[in-house]
Amino acid sequence: MLHRHFLASAVLAAALSAAGGGAACASTLVIGGGAAKDCSVAALGGRSDPGAMVTCSQALETESLNFRDRARTHVNRGVMQLRRRAWSLAREDFDAASKIDPQLGEAYVNRGAAYVGERRYQEGLKAIDRGLELGVKDPEKALFNRALANEGLGDVTAAYKDYSRAAELDPDWAAPKTELARFSVRRP
Repeated sequence: MLHRHFLASAVLAAALSAAGGGAACASTLVIGGGAAKDCSVAALGGRSDPGAMVTCSQALETESLNFRDRARTHVNRGVMQLRRRAWSLAREDFDAASKIDPQLGEAYVNRGAAYVGERRYQEGLKAIDRGLELGVKDPEKALFNRALANEGLGDVTAAYKDYSRAAELDPDWAAPKTELARFSVRRP
């Protein structure tokens, strides 16, 4: 069965940083039928329950997926693992997705979110920057995660710039504005 892919994003509500911000992650939408599509719908819908996880695993184990569908299904299951704070399992899925499709920016950005969740900020920055280089559908979410990493490393200037850029790219998204409200900007 031929599947078409469109990138979409989902926001991870769990707090991942000492600063108390929520991270953002990007899942992928598979248009077509079968468990891979059901997995993407679950990921985009914010699910991470055992049934949704089983659906993603079944898609990977039993469906004949082309390389793009397989990579994106790994991203979707990894996003669910992020929601469960299962950082290493999430990274395993993002690593698998990157091996299958090295140009899938969302795999790198989400791997970066997992590193941020583990407070491995330098590794998070590297992964997020790579995802941004490759291109992602929702760069504001990658910038938000990069701001969390920068803040975790003590680089508040870089964090402020990334939160600001995320807020510019998606003016309706409250998360970056909430983080920006904590900053006081002083001009020399």
